[in-house]
Amino acid sequence: MEGKGRELTSAQKAHVERNRQKALLLKQARLSVHPYVRDRQTAKGLNQMLDTGAGFFLEQKEEKIQTEIHQQPGPLIPEVSDRLLCEECGQEFLESFLSSHFDLSVCDSCREKEEKYALITKTDAKKKYLLKDADFDVREPSLRFILRKNPHNQQWGDMKLFLELQVEARSLEVWGDEDRLEKEKAERAVKKEKAKKRKFDKRVKELRMAVRSSTWRRETTAHQHEFGEESYHQDTQEYSQTCNTCGHVITFEKM
Repeated sequence: MEGKGRELTSAQKAHVERNRQKALLLKQARLSVHPYVRDRQTAKGLNQMLDTGAGFFLEQKEEKIQTEIHQQPGPLIPEVSDRLLCEECGQEFLESFLSSHFDLSVCDSCREKEEKYALITKTDAKKKYLLKDADFDVREPSLRFILRKNPHNQQWGDMKLFLELQVEARSLEVWGDEDRLEKEKAERAVKKEKAKKRKFDKRVKELRMAVRSSTWRRETTAHQHEFGEESYHQDTQEYSQTCNTCGHVITFEKM
């Protein structure tokens, strides 16, 4: 067959090369108008050109990219079972100072209105309701409390503040009823007053003996008394002695 296997001349090869270069320039021009590689969103549907490194490009089909949209979950709405019912006003509420710290179902509004929900220090609670440390911590259930800085001196450590309503209820557990508690308070007050009086009387006697001893020592410097027998005086509950020489009388009490 004529012409089969004939090689191209140099002029023909140059012509083919020029056509190939023109084709490449046209494809590059199309890419510059539609920058598919830089922005896929503005050049959807175009084929991506892959450089083979051998002097020509191959078309590569674009794969669809699926974008997942993450949506933030909405706020949780508490169920009806999670809400508390105020023991004072009967209204529902989610959280309050008394429910959080003292496990008492009372809203903040009612707490501010009622004086019975006041707080009390442990020292005052022990004195007012005649309780011991074990009544707060050991007896079950132990009383709840909150810690606050001491307003008088912060270096003294934190104060324990209890709910007085719960402290009063604990005192009734210890003493049985309010009448017995008040009776115990009265008896302790009487004992305390008697102890104070005994201490005062003892101090007065000590001062009297000190004064009489000093007076007796001053008088004996000029004259040496010779006292007779002691005499007891029922009305004053005192003893007396009379000097046999000068008739000087001293009185004293025996301890």
